[in-house]
Amino acid sequence: MDAKSTLEITNSFPFPAVESPSTDTYHDSNTISQLAAAAPRSKANGIYQNEMIKKLREVNVDANNVGWYTSANLGNFINMNMIENQYHYQKELNERTVALVHDVSRSSQGSLSLRAYRLSPAFMLAYKENKFTVESLQKSSFRYQDILQELPLQIHNSHLLTSFLHTIPTTPSTTTTTPPKIPNSLSELPPTHNLPSPLHPNLSTLTLSIDPFLSQTSDLLLEAIESHHTELNNHQYYQRSLAREQAKITAWQQKRKAENASRVLTKQSPLPEDEWQRLFKLPTEPSRLEGMLNSRQVEQYARQVDGFAAGVTGKMFAVRSNLLPEKME
Repeated sequence: MDAKSTLEITNSFPFPAVESPSTDTYHDSNTISQLAAAAPRSKANGIYQNEMIKKLREVNVDANNVGWYTSANLGNFINMNMIENQYHYQKELNERTVALVHDVSRSSQGSLSLRAYRLSPAFMLAYKENKFTVESLQKSSFRYQDILQELPLQIHNSHLLTSFLHTIPTTPSTTTTTPPKIPNSLSELPPTHNLPSPLHPNLSTLTLSIDPFLSQTSDLLLEAIESHHTELNNHQYYQRSLAREQAKITAWQQKRKAENASRVLTKQSPLPEDEWQRLFKLPTEPSRLEGMLNSRQVEQYARQVDGFAAGVTGKMFAVRSNLLPEKME
């Protein structure tokens, strides 16, 4: 529901699960994962979505389609499937639709991790025109930070659930409480050294074990950097191929001009100089979108590493003198 520039999400439902074939092979599992990733924009799920919204409207539930949701592990959600799904929703339904990302790894630590994203208007226009070449990106000053817009998110219980929680009766205590005894003088007060300290030290915070999520995120960060390096190598190969073809075209044009000059001296008709367009074919420039998505994913992992390493770094600095070898006198 869109109310006063605030997008309210009150209900959600999953798409039908993709059935696995009888022969479970590596290629079949990849096919299933690809079909599951493309489920939000498939035609069959679109029909199923409309039927579910119709049923929700019949039971007086908010029945406006405002987006879709997906799960991720350690922030691994920035890919082409996510971009295509969100582009489909913003183009076909409404430009205000959002994508909710539920990070299951961070939620397993005890705090719910939900984030809302939307494609920027500049990216919607560039994706529609499919202009992700170096020249177009330089003219528009488009950066990988401008692909997604993270929206502020506020989570609260519904009024019906809040009313239900207030109706739950509380169990009365079975133990009888005695009123506290008021001393007559200061000498009758109990000694303070027997009272527990309100700031009792928690020894679990002194452990030097590295957070397992930090090591997993670091591995994912290295994989994303390798993917980005691969995309960079592909673009460099294109530049080398383009330079070779342009050198061939320049040599051919110079040769053709020399031939035409000699034919003019012999009073012959000159040969066409634009024939190189038929003889030579320039390589097609690869799209830079995949590289931009890898850069955005690297930034996402780097932020997570910064958050996970904050607590470990302070402990390491505290015990640095014990970890380093003793200096020789």
